[in-house]
Amino acid sequence: MSEFFAALVQHQFLQLALMACILASVGCGAIGSYVVVKRLGFLAGGIAHTILAGMGIAYYFAGSPMSGAIICAIVAAILTGMIKLRWRQDEDILIAAFWSVGMAIGVIFISRTPGYSVDLMSYLFGNILLVTRRDLVLMLVLDVIIVLTIVIFYKQILMTAFDETFARTLNIKTEAIYIMMLCLIALTVVLLIQIVGLVLVIALLVLPAASAALFATSLHRLMPLAIMFSMLITTSGLALSYQPNLPVGASIIVIAGVFYGIALFAHARFSRR
Repeated sequence: MSEFFAALVQHQFLQLALMACILASVGCGAIGSYVVVKRLGFLAGGIAHTILAGMGIAYYFAGSPMSGAIICAIVAAILTGMIKLRWRQDEDILIAAFWSVGMAIGVIFISRTPGYSVDLMSYLFGNILLVTRRDLVLMLVLDVIIVLTIVIFYKQILMTAFDETFARTLNIKTEAIYIMMLCLIALTVVLLIQIVGLVLVIALLVLPAASAALFATSLHRLMPLAIMFSMLITTSGLALSYQPNLPVGASIIVIAGVFYGIALFAHARFSRR
C-alpha cells in the first residue's frame, strides 16, 4: 500500500485514475441505489452490453467511442422503457434481445474496422490507468447531469420507486419518470465502463448500493451511503492492485464482492441484538 501512495505522488496517470474512481462513484452510488430498490440489475446489464454497438459503429466511422456509447445507451434505455410500457412485452426477453443484438452489432462493426485498435477491448474489461483529462471532464459532466436530475425530481423518483400506484393518484407521470431513470442508468453505465468495463459494470453498479441498503432505511440516506461505499471500494481496488500489478477493474469487483459479504455478516450480527 505504501508503494501505491509513493507512486501516486509521482505519477499523473495514477492521480487521474484516482479522480476517475471518485467521479464514477458519485453516479454509481446514486443510480445504483435506484437500481437496487427497483431491482433493475438485469435491465442495466442489457443497456451496458448494448453500448458495444454504439462504440463499434463510432469506431468504424472514425468517431469517438464514448460519444457512440452515450448515444447508444440513451437510445437503448428509451426503447426498452417504451416497448415495456406501451406494448407490455416481457422485460426479460426484451433485455436479452437488446443485450445479444447490441453485442452482435458491435462485434460486426469492430471486425470491419480498418486497422482495428485493441484499445476498444479495454472498454469490455476496463482500463482506468488509461483515463485522460478529457475523460474526467466527461465523467464530471455526466455526474452533474445525474445529480441535478435526482435533486430536481427527487420526490417523484421516491414515489415511483416505492409505490407507483399511489404516485399515479398524485398525478405523477410515472412512465416519464421510469424512462428518465433508465436514461440515467444508461449514463451511469457509460461512467463506469472506463473503470471496470462492460462485462463487470453490473457488479459495481449493484454491490455498493446493495451493501448500503442493509444499513439505510430511506432513499435519501441510501444514496450518499452508497456513494461513500463506492468510493471506498473503487479507491481500495486501485490501491491494492498496484503493487502486485493486478487488473484494476477485476480487483475492484472482487473487493466489492468481499465488501458485500462483510456487510451481510455485519447486518446479520447486529440485527440479532
